[in-house]
Amino acid sequence: MRQDYLSGGVLLALAAGYYAATGTIAESTLSDEIGATGLPRLLAMLLAFIGLALLVRTAFADLSARRTRVPQVAAEEEEGASLPRAIGLLLIGGAYVLLLPFLGYFLSVAMLIGAVAFYEGAARSWVLPTAALGGATLYWAIFVKLLGVHQPAGSLFQGWLS
Repeated sequence: MRQDYLSGGVLLALAAGYYAATGTIAESTLSDEIGATGLPRLLAMLLAFIGLALLVRTAFADLSARRTRVPQVAAEEEEGASLPRAIGLLLIGGAYVLLLPFLGYFLSVAMLIGAVAFYEGAARSWVLPTAALGGATLYWAIFVKLLGVHQPAGSLFQGWLS
């Protein structure tokens, strides 16, 4: 339970910092009503909502456990994501950030989707690379073609998919 309180507090702090950082985004003369800060601020608010929801849910579970006098489960017996598993996902995300300038958006996202799916236990079959390439294609189509947000092509492929 303490981990959930800590996680909720960290999420709220991250959301506040992220929201404050959106104030440094420059406004363009081409901006629409929402502006360049619209999506980042929405994401910060969603992160804050998730942090608050985690805190509220944990508080209600804690209150319910106290009322029914259910013994608390030890942290080692608690099911869910462990610290090494979370660190593994963080390392995959770090590899994505490092590979993005070299491989470009499309291949980096495909590798990110495939690596996370494989790390989470997806079966080694044709479905894994198909899902990774399909997901990367979908994200590329949404951002580059539909929304007109150009993503990095990567130094290896200078402009093939932009």
